[in-house]
Amino acid sequence: MVGDRWASIRESTTVFAMCGIVGYVGERQGLNLALDALRRMEYRGYDSSGIAVAGTDAEGGRVINMVKRAGKLANLEDKIAEVGEDTLTGTTAIGHTRWATHGRPTDANAHPHMSFDGRVTIVHNGIIENFAPLRAELEAAGIELKSETDSEVAAHLLAQAYNDGETAGDFRASALHVLGRLEGAFTVLFMHADHPDQIIAARRSTPLIVGVGEGEMFLGSDVAAFIEYTKNAVELDQDNVVVITRDGYEVLNFDGSAAEGKPFTIDWDLAAAEKGGFDSFMMKEIHEQPAAVRDTLAGHYQDGRVVLDEQNISENDLKSINQVFVVACGSAYHSGLLAKYAIEHWVRIPVQIEVASEFRYRDPVLDERTLVLAISQSGETADTLEAVRHAKTQGAKVLAVCNTNGSQIPRESDAVLYTHAGPEIGVASTKAFLAQVAANYIVGLALAQAKGTKYPDEIAEIWQALEDIPGKIEQVLGTKDQVQEIADVLGAVRTMLFLGRGVGFPVALEGALKLKELAYIHAEGFPAGELKHGPIALIEDDLPVVVVVPSPRGVKLLHSKIVSNIQEIRARGAKTIVIAEEGDTAVEPYANWLITIPESASIMQPLLATIPLQYLAADIARACGNDDIDKPRNLAKSVTVE
Repeated sequence: MVGDRWASIRESTTVFAMCGIVGYVGERQGLNLALDALRRMEYRGYDSSGIAVAGTDAEGGRVINMVKRAGKLANLEDKIAEVGEDTLTGTTAIGHTRWATHGRPTDANAHPHMSFDGRVTIVHNGIIENFAPLRAELEAAGIELKSETDSEVAAHLLAQAYNDGETAGDFRASALHVLGRLEGAFTVLFMHADHPDQIIAARRSTPLIVGVGEGEMFLGSDVAAFIEYTKNAVELDQDNVVVITRDGYEVLNFDGSAAEGKPFTIDWDLAAAEKGGFDSFMMKEIHEQPAAVRDTLAGHYQDGRVVLDEQNISENDLKSINQVFVVACGSAYHSGLLAKYAIEHWVRIPVQIEVASEFRYRDPVLDERTLVLAISQSGETADTLEAVRHAKTQGAKVLAVCNTNGSQIPRESDAVLYTHAGPEIGVASTKAFLAQVAANYIVGLALAQAKGTKYPDEIAEIWQALEDIPGKIEQVLGTKDQVQEIADVLGAVRTMLFLGRGVGFPVALEGALKLKELAYIHAEGFPAGELKHGPIALIEDDLPVVVVVPSPRGVKLLHSKIVSNIQEIRARGAKTIVIAEEGDTAVEPYANWLITIPESASIMQPLLATIPLQYLAADIARACGNDDIDKPRNLAKSVTVE
């Protein structure tokens, strides 16, 4: 059995990549529309960018004109200004912003890629796993590839199929033929000079959304690509192909048979993808956290009962659950640690929390009485998706917590709880993290309800405490100036430590992660009780240490222990930044800086204590020289590379 299980893991391994894609067919100039879309999606990748437009040459012949540049989108805009917008006229266009996997961020490796005959262009998100033999085949045929990418092979294969063989002259049939040869996980858009009125696109595991306008059609990695122009969209299924023209769209399977997409209405507006007067998306999103938590809670407590969004798990199934595995990555993992605290406290069943990338490789013990809680902001995180798939093969039930409607992880799960944080553009998660924490608490209460470990009046009391949190978050947002003053004094620090106990420990981990992501400095989070087991050796004069103090109204011994920890590090010369509840006078003598947060139930405190650490990371990042906190180096919003 073990051998079979490990074999299934190897066979199901899928690798994804993160890029932003846009396509347009209509009456507007495609260049400007594609450029605007890429600006809104640059968070998906900023190693390079490019746009291709189907147009005409001086003699009126059909051609594809293309421009692309390595680096941020500003470099592409400079190149367009250099060549002139008049060289890129046309009403059909595709665009791409890249997060590099195969090949360094160079002009040659930037998308779009053009075929050897100059008639086909493609943009691609994902990884073509069999690109090496396909590349060798093309080179044997005398075709010179211009890039180091796996993507370019698709352009040449389409040109070959269209120019010769059984599908010659048939754009759709040639595209389907090529798609049948590609292995891996990908979204790919095809454009042909001979067919300037259409784009053919396909998705396998990576995201693609169709936007439906009047006399125009759109394609995008997410709705930000076209939200300015339409709120009518179509969700594509796995292994779907879509053909768009200005008059409509047609959905096919990879074998050419008819398929159907799932129409939906976008409930975001354009302002949600803009900065709203703040100097960064991150700052805007920090200030959107009261709404993110409030909207996530909305509608999940009805007639005295906790309800989920989509539930194909019966109440009896939930009642039978005897263990929970939480799988997640990054900030979502830290939210999962808090899910562990809440579920074990309320439901009294064991909860294991694992980094998703490790979960399936260690052969975890799962069965039909196991609930796997999969947490992912994007719903496309490769490691988490594969963990979900592994859990399903073992018979476990899967409940997804996700911010993106219709994404892959919710589609493959038995139940879903959507966070309603809206689009989060800043790469470092803020509002999505708090929304995940709130959602995880909803899951915990749903389990407590099903298993009867909490009486209805107890659940009602906890729910009221949750509903009080958004107002308290509003208060904590007022610490911004105080945190800025602390950062001004600290300046460009080389390292910081973060300590916490109980639910404060995941907060400490999240604070350290934010600082690493944004300031590019060493930062670590520790359980405060571990200080004397090694980490206290790191304490030196003037070292900044953040301490998240649990409520004195909770476990009193826990509070007194962390007060002792603060004294220990102060005695060794550290500077302490203490986050504690209002009225907690015991910590005041030992804090270089004291940031107070409103009183709350102990389990709710992370929803408040996290916010000053978000501010602190952003402010120190700027002191360390990173003025573009929305786009930290080497990172992308959704890690779809396993």
